[in-house]
Amino acid sequence: MVFCVVCGGDPRELEIPECDVALFGFGCLGDVDFESELKGESEKFGDVARFSKKFNCGALAACNTLSRGMVRKSVAAADRGKLLGISDMNHVLDGENFKSGVGLGFYKANGCALGLCVENDLLFPDTFKALTLCGCNVACVFLEELKDNVPPLLIRAYAYLFGVPVIMCAGKCAYFADVSGAIASSSQKVTTFEISPQNKYHLVTTRTRGISAAVRQDY
Repeated sequence: MVFCVVCGGDPRELEIPECDVALFGFGCLGDVDFESELKGESEKFGDVARFSKKFNCGALAACNTLSRGMVRKSVAAADRGKLLGISDMNHVLDGENFKSGVGLGFYKANGCALGLCVENDLLFPDTFKALTLCGCNVACVFLEELKDNVPPLLIRAYAYLFGVPVIMCAGKCAYFADVSGAIASSSQKVTTFEISPQNKYHLVTTRTRGISAAVRQDY
């Protein structure tokens, strides 16, 4: 599968290479006001859906969403003309001026199960563990900016430990980490990565103390 990462530019004006899924970083849509969207005064989510129809692909677009004075970091997901949903960042740190979301972003687009990780959620390994348990084929990470070298290290570790390739759009940089621990990066405005999702499993056994050896079977 081919993933295209767009680090800047208006989706309505962009031309991208042929791909299965396109990722748009923060800044492509700008802020999105839910009230304006519902009133028809803006159609930014509709633009994402129309883009996915035009290029016959899945599309994920990061943005700040505004609702009744609350701001969330979000990602809109669409697939070949249909808006699938909007997922929010779940973890707000140290009094940040954001509202936390609820639940994981998990969508099927163009035949691929995509797991979403938004901003601070990258710092919590349980996010990736949950996505992989749900059957995620590729994890897609969105950061508004790359503040240090920690995020590339984290996606490399998560890809290796949880066995799922990771695509990251971080500010003006695109990253790809595969399950072997290798990582690639690009500072181009539009970057493509080719991924072959695989489901490889290992049998892991462990010993646990405290569970009765005589397991009751009353059914």
